[in-house]
Amino acid sequence: MQLNDLYLKALNLEFLSIEEGMFLFEHAPLTELMLVADTLRKKQVPHGKVSWQIDRNVNTTNVCIANCKFCNFYRIPGHPEAYITNMGTYRKKITETIRYGGDQLLLQGGHHPELGLDFYTNIFRQIKQEFPTIKLHALGPPEVAHITKLEKSTHREVLTALKEAGLDSLPGAGAEILVDRVRRLISKGKCGADEWLAIMHEAHELNITTSATMMFGHVETIEERFIHLARIREVQAMKPADAKGFLAFIPWTFQDVDTLLTRIRGVHNLTTADEYVRMIAISRIMLPNIKNIQASWLTVGKETAQVCLHSGANDFGSIMIEENVVSAAGAPHRFTYKTIQDAIREAGFEPQLRNQQYEWRNIPETIEEQVINY
Repeated sequence: MQLNDLYLKALNLEFLSIEEGMFLFEHAPLTELMLVADTLRKKQVPHGKVSWQIDRNVNTTNVCIANCKFCNFYRIPGHPEAYITNMGTYRKKITETIRYGGDQLLLQGGHHPELGLDFYTNIFRQIKQEFPTIKLHALGPPEVAHITKLEKSTHREVLTALKEAGLDSLPGAGAEILVDRVRRLISKGKCGADEWLAIMHEAHELNITTSATMMFGHVETIEERFIHLARIREVQAMKPADAKGFLAFIPWTFQDVDTLLTRIRGVHNLTTADEYVRMIAISRIMLPNIKNIQASWLTVGKETAQVCLHSGANDFGSIMIEENVVSAAGAPHRFTYKTIQDAIREAGFEPQLRNQQYEWRNIPETIEEQVINY
C-alpha cells in the first residue's frame, strides 16, 4: 500500500478498508493525516464554522444492572444512594437549563430492572406537555434493548412508542467498541454489538436521527477500533434516502479514575494527545458518509480539542450544563457558553450555536452564564 494512493482514495470520499485504515493509522505522518482530514472537513462542511450546543445531561436513574467496569456512576438495586428522578426535579432542572440558553435534555440512566416502557413514555409526555420547546435526546441503544427485553417486545415497537411520547433523537451511548470480545470484558451486561447496530438501523428506518460514539483507550486493539468504524458506516449506508441517520460521530477516551477496569484489571488510559488527534483525523477519513465529527473536549481537554479542529473535527459538542457519568471517572474539564466560544475563536474558527439537528440557533438575548465550581 502507498500512502498517497490512500490519501487520494480518502479525498474522493471512498470507503477505505479496515486494512487500509490501519495502514494509515500506523504509518502516515500525523501532519499529513491532519491535512487530509482537514481538507475533507472543508469539503463536507464548507461553511467553515465550528458548531456547539447548550444542553444538560440529566439522569433518569442511577440504578443499573449492566455492571460496566468503566462506570463509577451506577448503583445496584437497593443501594442507599440509588435514586429515580422525579418530575419536580426535572421541572427545576429544565427551567434552569432554559435560563442558561439550553434547548435540550440528554436524558439517560441505567438498566433499572423495574422501569419499563410506560415509565419512559410517561416521563417524556409530561416533560413535553410542560416544556413543549425542549428537545429530548434520550436513552440509547442499550437502554432500548433493556426496555425491549423487559417488555418482551421488539425494538421497532419500543422506538415507535418512545417517538410518539416525545423522543426527538437517539444518542450513540453504549457503543464503547462494537466488537463482542471487548464488550464481554468491559460491559458484559449491555446489548451486544449486533443489537446496538440493529437498534440504530431501526431508528433510522423510523426517521429518528442518531449519533454514534466510540470509547477507546482500554482493552481494544487497533484493529477493533477500525472494525467499529466500518460497522458504523455500514449502518449509515443502509439508512433510507430521506433519513439523516447518524448526524455525528464522537470518539472519546476511556476515563480510568478509580474504575473497576483499572482497579481489578490494571487497565489504564494511555492515550496521548497525538493519538487522540490521529483518531479524529482517521474518523473523518474512514466515515465519509457521516458529516459531523465532534472533538471530545470533556475527556481530552481544551488544547487537544482545539488541535482536532484542524484535524477533521467541525463540532465542539455541548457545554453540558450537567454531566455525571463520565465526570465520575475523572473527566475534569468544563465550559460555559462564553468560554466555549472563546476556545473556538482561539483555534481560529467562528463559533456557531446549533441544535441537535445541526441547525443554527441564535444565542438567546436573556441567557445567563452558568457559574462553574472547579
